[in-house]
Amino acid sequence: MKIAILGTRGVPARYGGFETCAEELGKRLVVRGHAVTVFNRRGSYPDRLEFYQGMALRYTPSLKVRSLETLSHTFLSILQALPGKFDAWIVFNSANSPLLLLPLLIGRKIVLNVDGLEWKRGKWSRGGRAYFRFAEWLAARLPAAIVTDSKEILGYFRKKYGRETHYIPYGASIPSRGTTDALERYGLRPGGYFLQVTRFEPENNPLLTVRAFEDLSTDKKLVLVGGSKYNTPYREELAATKDPRVIFTGFIYDKGVLGGLLANAFAYIHGNEVGGTNPALLEAMAAGAFVISRDAPYNVEVLGDAGIFFGKDAGDLKEKMVWALANGDRLRAAGERGRKIVAERYNWDTIARDYEKLIEG
Repeated sequence: MKIAILGTRGVPARYGGFETCAEELGKRLVVRGHAVTVFNRRGSYPDRLEFYQGMALRYTPSLKVRSLETLSHTFLSILQALPGKFDAWIVFNSANSPLLLLPLLIGRKIVLNVDGLEWKRGKWSRGGRAYFRFAEWLAARLPAAIVTDSKEILGYFRKKYGRETHYIPYGASIPSRGTTDALERYGLRPGGYFLQVTRFEPENNPLLTVRAFEDLSTDKKLVLVGGSKYNTPYREELAATKDPRVIFTGFIYDKGVLGGLLANAFAYIHGNEVGGTNPALLEAMAAGAFVISRDAPYNVEVLGDAGIFFGKDAGDLKEKMVWALANGDRLRAAGERGRKIVAERYNWDTIARDYEKLIEG
């Protein structure tokens, strides 16, 4: 089959969950005999590869406006894809649902991964949240196959819209120990730091992590990997910390370096509270890291008893960090339970087969 993947920044994956899923899914569909084309955001890929791991790459522009960047890129990608005679389109992000009316009207077969509840994200204005609510409502009514990556989101669509969706989660690969490049670069020692990998947005709670850590008596460090594409007051408040133990690395896309940081962390802090199955959480679990997670239903669904949970309160997170420091001998076993959960439930090969069945069905 000829398959188009749209609605992400593109591959190689350099940003987040959509991109990682597009890469891991696309390359496996290629191995399974399909011709896969990924539509990349031109501004994110100055090198302009023609192919990557068997996937053909096309590049379309986008408006450099935060509220319109995704929609403009998807719209222009759709215009390119329409004459392509693709047998199926895999589209990410429910925000793109209004743009799918035309291709659906003319008979294109579409699988839409709606992700989480985007309208809950604090970064959007009131108008932005209203748009995402509308796009979600429309997605539930489109004659497309809807994929939800979390059983919680599946239940939400069933209860709110009476719409049955297909549960296919994100995945993660069990890595090697990775490299120690980042440890050497930032003066870290194995087991000597708490780690959080995230975009610097309010619903991911990196500021809450910093506030909890600032009040923690320990010689360990806090390493924050990630950032924000836009300069926001929230990012500025994060950067204003006076605690010399807090290290900001910026975005790290090298999987070996990131894997090394995950595998050697004392504990991983997962602050995301909006969305479904989170790829960063899965990657931390796959690396065997002990996870202290925000107590949100999506995270509980994934992590289970392989970690501990904190509420939206810096004091509560500090208490969980203190518990981890006092119970270091129990953390490895919990990390191994997390690794086992990923291997059994969040395997990319299984996920690719599930997408393939949905496309061919």
